[in-house]
Amino acid sequence: MFHKEGFTIITVSFIIIAIINLLSVNFIDNEIITKSIGSITIIVLVLILQFFRNPKRNTKLNDELIISPVDGKVVAIEKVFEKEYFKDERIQISIFMSPINVHVTRYAASGSIKFSKYHPGKYLVAWHPKSSEKNERTTVVIDNENFGEILYRQIAGAVARRIVNYAKVGDEVVQGEDAGFIKFGSRVDLFLPLDSKIKVELNQIVKGGEDNIAEK
Repeated sequence: MFHKEGFTIITVSFIIIAIINLLSVNFIDNEIITKSIGSITIIVLVLILQFFRNPKRNTKLNDELIISPVDGKVVAIEKVFEKEYFKDERIQISIFMSPINVHVTRYAASGSIKFSKYHPGKYLVAWHPKSSEKNERTTVVIDNENFGEILYRQIAGAVARRIVNYAKVGDEVVQGEDAGFIKFGSRVDLFLPLDSKIKVELNQIVKGGEDNIAEK
């Protein structure tokens, strides 16, 4: 299954690759070159297809838990001052996604959307400490029954050039459901209450929609 945000890119890629291979077969009189072009274009297509894959996840709804919003590696767990919305100290958990990870963003908790804002910005590498403040990003706040307000931030990386965010103020969202997509490399930061019990460690690999990040 592929994510809907990839349908256009996948279709265009198929057409372009088909044209390239037809031209190479008909106008290049060198079997080695035509086979090389065919191999390279197939590899490119496979990479595009795997990037936009959208595997089904078995989310077990639980308002006592915050689940991972994305697939990736935990690169930061620290107490920080969140400047944009809370303007107080929170626990920040950052998850880095490489280009080979699934890039679907899922809601980490159920609740009501209280805040949703897009910020244009730079394209620093996603693990850069300042990327959370300087890069293209979206900030979303969910009001959850047990945790209160939690914030997550989709952050574009050095390669990513488009963030898709489905959260709208007033929406009632369900834990594990599709919240958006970040194209071609990225990071997601979670900002949780200080009394949250963190269930992950640095460098841990997590699976979006399934693995637990914190509990109340």
